[in-house]
Amino acid sequence: MPRAGLTPAIVIAEAAVLADEVGYEHLTLAALAARFGVAVPSLYKHVDGLDAVRRGVSILALRELGAHLAAARSASVDDGSREGVRALADAYRSYATVHPGGYASTLRAAPPGDREHEAASDALLKTVFEVLAERGLTGDDAIDAARALRAALHGFVTLQAAGGFGMPRDVDRSFERMIEALDRGLGSGGG
Repeated sequence: MPRAGLTPAIVIAEAAVLADEVGYEHLTLAALAARFGVAVPSLYKHVDGLDAVRRGVSILALRELGAHLAAARSASVDDGSREGVRALADAYRSYATVHPGGYASTLRAAPPGDREHEAASDALLKTVFEVLAERGLTGDDAIDAARALRAALHGFVTLQAAGGFGMPRDVDRSFERMIEALDRGLGSGGG
């Protein structure tokens, strides 16, 4: 019989917290079971093993990041600033900083046929493509721009998290300069 109070959603939510604390790559069923004060086999009453836990954390994180990006975009539209790229970049960096384990879980594309994972990814991408469409970027141009934006942001947040910026210069200012350059580089429309 499943332990009272535990559900698959509760297990995944706690796994996400644990991933943020220890790193997504260090997430284990043993550590998760210890959080609940149960034996590892007890978790199998709620989840189908570590792969299912990792999948659940990834879907949860994609939904959270997607909501974070959508809220930032909405705020930038509401205030009339039309600085959608900057709003997305700031929200992306903020999420990656606050939820490093969750962020790490979002890096792989959805496995083919995993509709729940694909839906979470698609919702996030919808916001990104809306911002890019405001710049006149659609179709293949939008895909290229989304990849460039993600690659730049991922590189920055990953280097920052690893302590890779050792030069005596304000990291926030460097981030702002990178976003300005990206924003200019995206221009308005394909080339």
